[in-house]
Amino acid sequence: MSEDAPPNDLAALVEKPSAEAAIDSLQAEGVYDADRKVTEHDDGTVALPVTGPPQETNVLDVMRQTDPELRAPELNDLLADRGWTDEELALAPSSWAVIGSVLTVRLNGDCPREEEVGEALLELHGEADTVLADGGVSGIHREPTGRVIAGIGETETIHTEHGTRYALDLAEVMFSPGNKAERARMGSVVAGNDGPEPETDNDGPERVFDMFAGIGYFTLPMARAGAQVTAAEINPTAYRFLIENAVLNDVTANVEAYRADCRDVDVSDVDRVVMGYYGVETEDEDGSRSLEAHEFLDTAFDAVAPGGIVHVHAATPDSRLWDRPIGRIEDAAGRAGRDVKIVEKRRVKSHSEGVWHVVCDVRVR
Repeated sequence: MSEDAPPNDLAALVEKPSAEAAIDSLQAEGVYDADRKVTEHDDGTVALPVTGPPQETNVLDVMRQTDPELRAPELNDLLADRGWTDEELALAPSSWAVIGSVLTVRLNGDCPREEEVGEALLELHGEADTVLADGGVSGIHREPTGRVIAGIGETETIHTEHGTRYALDLAEVMFSPGNKAERARMGSVVAGNDGPEPETDNDGPERVFDMFAGIGYFTLPMARAGAQVTAAEINPTAYRFLIENAVLNDVTANVEAYRADCRDVDVSDVDRVVMGYYGVETEDEDGSRSLEAHEFLDTAFDAVAPGGIVHVHAATPDSRLWDRPIGRIEDAAGRAGRDVKIVEKRRVKSHSEGVWHVVCDVRVR
């Protein structure tokens, strides 16, 4: 491929599962062309439009497109072309996410002609081949309730973020795109580059307890950074992907996984505890009931060594920042006979109107 090809018809060829990570890298490199569509090249690869040959992003090839397609500027433009009225367009979704080759979107309950929405989204995102309407999660296993509204219907995919590969089935396990920065940060924290370091007496690599591991959201970046992670996950499907993802990322030696309630896993004197969920359903003799993450703080304090760090996630109304999450942490510490210091606190993302998903980094003595 000649490097002096015109800049308006070049495309970088990448595998579909790597498309989103490659787009992020191309954008950071300053060569991604947002005015043209991402197009499917074959069943396993897509062509990402670029203004010049990438120098830092790993791609399979750089090719010249014979008929470059301009990206439609807005979803509403495509829906208007399909005959949607202004009243109908007001009910169209305003945000969505591409996870591997699956596009997920939260639809308004009154949104008309869902299949047309899905088809238009596939036009906007050539790297995706299935559109899944996100219905949220429910039950003790935090299972998603989405449904396919367009595309080939394949919901199992591989999603790549900052070098970490997540195999998952979005029809069976949850995945929150909004937690992307926090997942990457946890790898950086373990590597000593971003965030509080433990002040424990443990030698060797960091020992971490991931209490709600899922498919390895935080476990994988931390293990890739060198931590020895004990990961607990109660959902059998998520646990299966957790094991698969440890193999996929070549970190099986760094991950000890348990399909169990985190309160039943015998863990002590770890350097770091990650409480990555703020709402958890559990089941006892009286049936299923909903718990919040702070109700598991006793387990976290039992597991962490003096000087260790606990990362506590919470959903908190804007009016209660930061008194409610910090008050709950201090109350639990008092019950456990531990001293705590809030080292850092951050807003991860908006949970809903007026409610924030936050995380507190807590040093425990």
